[in-house]
Amino acid sequence: MTTHEQPLESVLETIGRTPLVRLQNSPAGVPVYAKLESFNPGASVKDRIGRYMLERMLERGDIDAGGTVVEPTAGNTGIGFAIAAEQLGLEAVFVVPERFSVEKQQLMSALGAQVINTPTADGMGGAIERAHDLADELENAVVPQQFSNPLNTEAHYETTAPEIYDALEGEVGAIVAGCGTAGTLMGLAEYAREQDPKTHIVAVEPDGSLYGSLVGDDREEANYKTEGIGTHDPATNDLFDPSLVDDIDAVADEDAHAELRRLAREEGHLVASSAGAASVAATRVAERIAAGDLETPHESVVTVFPDSSERYLSKGIYRSFEEWES
Repeated sequence: MTTHEQPLESVLETIGRTPLVRLQNSPAGVPVYAKLESFNPGASVKDRIGRYMLERMLERGDIDAGGTVVEPTAGNTGIGFAIAAEQLGLEAVFVVPERFSVEKQQLMSALGAQVINTPTADGMGGAIERAHDLADELENAVVPQQFSNPLNTEAHYETTAPEIYDALEGEVGAIVAGCGTAGTLMGLAEYAREQDPKTHIVAVEPDGSLYGSLVGDDREEANYKTEGIGTHDPATNDLFDPSLVDDIDAVADEDAHAELRRLAREEGHLVASSAGAASVAATRVAERIAAGDLETPHESVVTVFPDSSERYLSKGIYRSFEEWES
C-alpha cells in the first residue's frame, strides 16, 4: 500500500498510492483516517485528475498530441495538469482568479504552463468563461473543465477510493471530504455506496459557501478564507450529486484555521485550510458514531487532506486567525 519500492519510468507513475494515516485525536474506538495527498509529485490531490483526465482525453481523441489544455483553476489543478501535460506532449494554459495563491501560480509557470489572471470579482465563473474563449481561439485545444467533466469523479472512483478500501480491508463506515468541484467526494461516494449502501457520506464546505442550498439547507452567502472548497455559484458545480450525500457540514474559517495549526503542532501534518475543515467535520462524524447517535456499517471515518500548507505561507496560514483572515 502507498509505497514505491521499484524504479519508475516517469513522474506520472508516482501519482497516487498516498499514505492513509490515523489522526491522533480520533475518539476512542472510532478512528479517523486521513489520505495525505501532499505525497503526490505536485503535492496535491489534483495530480490524480491531471494524469487521469488527460490520458483519457487523449485516448478518446478529445485532443491530439501537441495540442493545448486550457483550464480555469485555483491553482492545484493547474499544477496537476501541467505535470501531466508535459509528460504527455501537450501545452498548458491556465486561467486563475487573481486572489488565489501566488505560490501555486509560480509553480504552474515553473512547470512550463502559461498563467492568465482574471479579476477576483469575476470569481471562477469569469475564469471558466475566459478559458472557453481562449480554447475557441486555438487549434487542437480543449478545456478539460474539472467542474463538469465526469472524468474528474471517475479518477477518484478508479484510484483514490480503491486505495482507501484496500488499506482498511473494506472497513469504512463514513467518508467525509471537502467539496470544491465535488469530484473527489463524488468518486469516493460512488465507490463507497457500491461496497455498502449504508456508508455515511458527508460533504464539507466553509461557512459562506452555498453547497448546502442544493439539499435544502439554509445558507447565507458570505466571503470565506478557506481555499479549494466551497462555492458561491452552485450552478457551476455540475458534478455534485445530492443523492450521494447524507449531510453537508459547513465549517467556520476560524475552526478550520485552529485545526490546521493543531494538526501541525500536535500531529506533524503540514496541511492547508481545506484539510483543517475536513478534519473538523470528520471528527464531528466520529464523535457522533462514538456517542451512538449515528449508525454506520463500520466504526471508522475516512477523510482527505488535499494539499500542503507550504503553498499558503505567504498568506500567513500559521499566524493568528486575525492575521490570516485579513
